[in-house]
Amino acid sequence: MNKVKAFLCLAVPVLLIYGFNTKFGDLPPILKFLNPYDGFWQNAESIKIKPEQKIVLKNTNADVEIIFDDRMIPHVFASNDYDLYYAQGYVTAMHRLWQMDFQTRYAAGRLSEVVGKKAIELDRYQRRLGMVYGAENSLSGMMEDPTSKKMVLAYTAGINAYIHSLSQKDLPIEYKILDFKPEDWTPLKCALLLKQMSAVLAMGSDEFYMTNILNKFGPEVTANLFPDYPLKEDPIIPKGTTWDFEPLPVPLPPGTFNQMANSSIKTTRRVEGIGSNNWAVSGEKTQSGKPILANDPHLNLTLPSIWYQIQLHAPGVNVYGVSLPGAPGVIIGFNQRIAWGVTNVAADILDYYQIKFKDDSHKQYWYNNGWKNTSSRVEKIQIRGEQTLADTVVYTHHGPVVYFQKPDLSLAKPVPVGNALRWIAHDQSNELMTFYRLNRGANYADYRKALTFYTAPAQNFIFASADNDIAITANGKFPLKYKNQGKFILDGSDQQNDWQGWIPAAQNPTVKNPPRHFVSSANQSSTDPSYPYYINWEFAPYERGKRINDKLSMMKNITADSMRVMQSDAYGVFPENVLPTLLPLLDRGNLNATQKEAFQTVQKWNYHYNATEIAPGIFDLWMDQLNKLIWDDEFEVDKVPMRKPSRDRTVQMITKEPDAKWFDNVNTPEQETLKALANASFKFACDSLERKFGVIGKHWSWANVKRSHVPHLAAIPGFGSKTLMIGGSKSTINALSESNGPSWRMVVELGDTPKGHGVFPGGQSGNPGSPFYDNMINTWAEGKLYDLFLLKTVNDASVKPLTRLKISKK
Repeated sequence: MNKVKAFLCLAVPVLLIYGFNTKFGDLPPILKFLNPYDGFWQNAESIKIKPEQKIVLKNTNADVEIIFDDRMIPHVFASNDYDLYYAQGYVTAMHRLWQMDFQTRYAAGRLSEVVGKKAIELDRYQRRLGMVYGAENSLSGMMEDPTSKKMVLAYTAGINAYIHSLSQKDLPIEYKILDFKPEDWTPLKCALLLKQMSAVLAMGSDEFYMTNILNKFGPEVTANLFPDYPLKEDPIIPKGTTWDFEPLPVPLPPGTFNQMANSSIKTTRRVEGIGSNNWAVSGEKTQSGKPILANDPHLNLTLPSIWYQIQLHAPGVNVYGVSLPGAPGVIIGFNQRIAWGVTNVAADILDYYQIKFKDDSHKQYWYNNGWKNTSSRVEKIQIRGEQTLADTVVYTHHGPVVYFQKPDLSLAKPVPVGNALRWIAHDQSNELMTFYRLNRGANYADYRKALTFYTAPAQNFIFASADNDIAITANGKFPLKYKNQGKFILDGSDQQNDWQGWIPAAQNPTVKNPPRHFVSSANQSSTDPSYPYYINWEFAPYERGKRINDKLSMMKNITADSMRVMQSDAYGVFPENVLPTLLPLLDRGNLNATQKEAFQTVQKWNYHYNATEIAPGIFDLWMDQLNKLIWDDEFEVDKVPMRKPSRDRTVQMITKEPDAKWFDNVNTPEQETLKALANASFKFACDSLERKFGVIGKHWSWANVKRSHVPHLAAIPGFGSKTLMIGGSKSTINALSESNGPSWRMVVELGDTPKGHGVFPGGQSGNPGSPFYDNMINTWAEGKLYDLFLLKTVNDASVKPLTRLKISKK
């Protein structure tokens, strides 16, 4: 008995020590996490900061000075390029290390190493898409150029210098919660970050839906409901722009173009929201007589912010803007002479090819009237607490065959079984040189030269200069395709379905100094139908672009502040188009008291999606339900997944085709009409809002219905923002939904001394315990901007430094 007691006395403390120092499920190791010396307590940052700090980093070539302004934004002054990017890597890691680590692990399919087997299918998905394969090819392009090679190596060395300086207590809190440590940064991680951005902006795919629609309804109905060019459009390159080039011959489609195979794969439709706005006005329309440029890229909002503000100053460069944490240089910004910004083109640079394999070994496939060998790539996925998983991915000349069997993973739903993925992001590229040159650019010629290095994701690069030039270019490496190639699943055995070369960079859609004295984009069509090449058949809905162009056409004596106000414009072209038709259809005699009050509210609405307005919530839910009643009976069919016609086509039908057959529900014996559907959906919207928010009143306000907020990147509870009582909608210039919207707002006034203004919904620090974690959110939510200081010297009196950091070699 004494031996048992002695054993228990020894075993229980040992087990407790083991248990409290071991991660179980989602819980961190309790003792390690609560340790007063190394645990989460150490992540609380003091508001008081030393005015001057010095560190020795032996891998620098000379001294570097960094001034941190009152928002903790670093202004880096170096005497050479290597030290400039080394210091950028160091300070970015100092503020955003965990974010950089998490995003590149996600991109590389390496989350299972941290969170265990629950992330296996997500990791397999990333690997099987060819994310690492594409990053390796991209990195080879970066390393072939001595300039970009120096950038990447210096940036990587700076990140590692910071990582090596950390002790357990210094680790960001997410490392302590998830119980892992940072590993050394590598150049491949810089490439992975850029590949992930390509995936975010290009991974929507509709060819599976369209193939099924073509097979079910035939070419005539398909062409009617899904036209090759939008019915309403105000393109990025103004209508009537002449093309000053001799186009290449456009490939012809194969005879089997319309003989597509049916896909029974459940897919996910691209969701509206991942878009952006940008515009630039020439001096003829501004109060100063010099151009003004504005940009607000719309992305999923997160804490930490997707962007990191920084100024980079060295011989030949002085630039301010935002960078992607994990990649060197400034992506969107301005210098002494020029400013630039980007929006997504939505180019069709991702296609799926149906592959005919010889047998189940998948070693050969039929192509160009012969059997062609596949290759394979073994992806080794390390899993915390489990054995390493070896996953073999088959590659054709098109690209990887993503799946032979579908996993239970929502992200994988758009991927057809047995099809190969051809994606521009798999090709060798070197986007860093575009931003290296833009950061140093001085004029229009420099801008155009910089764009020639850019591959993906395709972006509308807007430009303005102190020379009073403005321009916009739908830019990227665009495959030379026949019309609608990629609108449907492609036959992978026919070489005529391969990409047949590339549109010359000089022939990408572009315009400089147009007669209307402004350029703009909001992800709508790049050109009118006169452009000789195929870029895509469908783009973002036209309303944002239309509203921007209408306002800019009328505006005169424009200032930076009027551009700021315009970025928060919440006027809806969508309700303006449909409500005059729909409201008269409502049978007011059959509405209850709440529905009658809702009717009056919408009837009086001025179409602005303001935070306190009640009408937007009613309209939004009404239109969502009406869309379902119109299309679900024909387009929601088991085992035949399809997408619904666009909002543009639906609006045309509502306003111009009141007797369209599509209003009838084919599953009921009655003959439904637009009037019946409008009434049923309106009542549904009102009843739903009443059940959720009570009696119609302030709780029905648009901000309360929409509930915009900024979540934590890994959805860790308590690390996201509060619900923000702000307006805007997906279809307004202020394109703000629940957690997607303007990730960076910037306005730049060009001139002898440029003046920048900007904000993002977050803060410079990635540490939730820092006063600089989310200190800019309220300013962003109010539609205000901070001044952005492009300092000329390290002693520039424009800002009062919060602190100075001097990096010396010894």
